[in-house]
Order: sequence, then structure tokens, then C-alpha cells
Amino acid sequence: MSTPERIKLRHLVPSIVTVFAICAGLTAVRMSLEGHLQASLYFILLAVFLDAADGKLARFLDTASPFGAELDSLADFFNFGIAPGLVVYNTLYTGTEHSSAGWLAVLILAVCCALRLARFNLSTHRPDVTLKKDGFFVGVPAPALACLALMPVFLHLSGWENTDWPLLRALYIIGVGLLAVSTIPTFSIKHASIRRAHLPFAVVGAVVLVVCLVVYPWPTLIAGNLLYLATLPFSYRAFHS
Repeated sequence: MSTPERIKLRHLVPSIVTVFAICAGLTAVRMSLEGHLQASLYFILLAVFLDAADGKLARFLDTASPFGAELDSLADFFNFGIAPGLVVYNTLYTGTEHSSAGWLAVLILAVCCALRLARFNLSTHRPDVTLKKDGFFVGVPAPALACLALMPVFLHLSGWENTDWPLLRALYIIGVGLLAVSTIPTFSIKHASIRRAHLPFAVVGAVVLVVCLVVYPWPTLIAGNLLYLATLPFSYRAFHS
């Protein structure tokens, strides 16, 4: 079967969004190297948003393709496995006596993200390998991994004097990486549902969340990370019940 010489422009839209996500991740690393910490975090959060957008666009436009899936996987590896680790290292470990421990944690974080994404790619070809079961993810998904890994930076920007615990930070980052390759079931927002009667409360909650992210971004993200970690025992229990 021959490959068509021309394709519709709408087939390119999801891949273009994915490329913009890669550019956002690269810019985040550059901003951290130049000392613009908050800007680097905003670019990583932009990459998280674009990662969610490209998949939805592909489904909405009916343009999903193996090429787009591979490109998205590569973007996820850089944006959520490499860029957050480099931001943490550049911010909290560069030039310190514990820089080697920080770099080891960053390496483990990147390797764990790569292993998770490799397992995801394998799941598209083998039915016995999956990262989704009954409305749950298996392990922590890559965007959540990035937000959890950046927790020490969020604390730093919120005024917490956490520079006295560099080894504890490194252990935390390693633990977050291991959560990504674990088989712990985690709640999937994509499959979450609410009663129709509760819809107004959900809308108000979403508005409050957006306002908090704009006005108090780092405390809000810290609270979100803590809430996510707190749900892990409940998701495990719900999956096995």
C-alpha cells in the first residue's frame, strides 16, 4: 500500500503542539541556567499543559498516528524526565558539596522516566503490558512525576529554608522516580466522574484552583503535590477492593 504524497494540514496540528512542548522544556532549562527560576517553572508547567492538549487534539481531529505517539513519548522524556531534574540541580545543587548526590538523584529520575515511557510504548503493541487498568494508571504518570520532582524548588520559592537537607532532597527525588516505574495504581483524572448535582461545586472549585495558581502558584502546587501523594494509599485500596 503506497503512502499518500499529500496529507491534510490538520494532521500536523498535534505534532506541532508537541514540538512547542519540547521547545518549552528546552527553554525551561535555559531559564534555570540563566538564573530565571520562576520563568523556568512556568515553561515546564506550559509543557504539562501542551502535553495534555496534543493528545486531546489528536483524538478530536482524528489524526492519531504512530509518528505522533513516538514524538509525544520523546517530548515527555525530555520535558518530564530531564528538564525538571536539571532545574532542581541547577537551583539547589550546583556548586554545593552535595552536588554529586543531587546529580545521582537527577540521573535516577531521568532513567525511571525513560523506563516508564518505554513500558508505555511497549503497551501499545502488547496487550499483556499496560499502564492503565480499570480507570487507574499503573505508577505515577510522567506529568505528575515532573510536578512531584519539582517539590523542593516549590518549597524553595515559598520561603522554606530547606538547604540544610540536601541528602533528604536527593532521596525524595529518587523515591519519586521509583514511583513512576512502580506498579502502584494511581487515580486517573481522565476517568474521574461526579454526580450531575455536584457540577456547580466542581466548577467553583476549578475556578478557585485557577485563581490560587495565579495568585499563589508555589504554595498551591505544594498543596497539590501533597494531596496527590496522600491519595496513593486510597487508590491502592480502591483498586484492590
